[in-house]
Amino acid sequence: MTESTRRPRAREREKSEYEQRLLDVARVTRVVAGGRRFSFRITVAIGNMKGKVGIGLAKGQDVTLGVEKAALKARKNLIEVPTKEGTIPHEVSAKFGAAQVILKPAKRGRGLVAGGMLRIICALAGIENISGKVVSRSTNKLNNARATIEALKKLKNSARG
Repeated sequence: MTESTRRPRAREREKSEYEQRLLDVARVTRVVAGGRRFSFRITVAIGNMKGKVGIGLAKGQDVTLGVEKAALKARKNLIEVPTKEGTIPHEVSAKFGAAQVILKPAKRGRGLVAGGMLRIICALAGIENISGKVVSRSTNKLNNARATIEALKKLKNSARG
């Protein structure tokens, strides 16, 4: 009995280490002999505000199950983001599917000048000053989030200054 009460506390401690944001909820269906079966596709981003960020995608019969599964997958897909004085070391762009993003370093005090998924993911990574733009016309939240992660993966930690 004491063991079962300890496990949820450990989970709560993990959740407090990483901040979690729900990016997208989509109801998906599959047709079976008896009719339609509904489930939910959940996209979650997690980050520790100190340079680690990841996104996870999962399906569940209800939203809460999907969120838990997506958070676990996001924890497995964490990446390290190099930062330099609260911003990124250099300009970077990336493409995922039809989504294309550009991230540029910004001066101190500028803030997060980015929209949609870029803003959420950069905030979770702990980047304080950045200028970002979704260049494509893609409104797909998942592809925009993945393009942002790809751009952050391309960052190199500059040894010069």
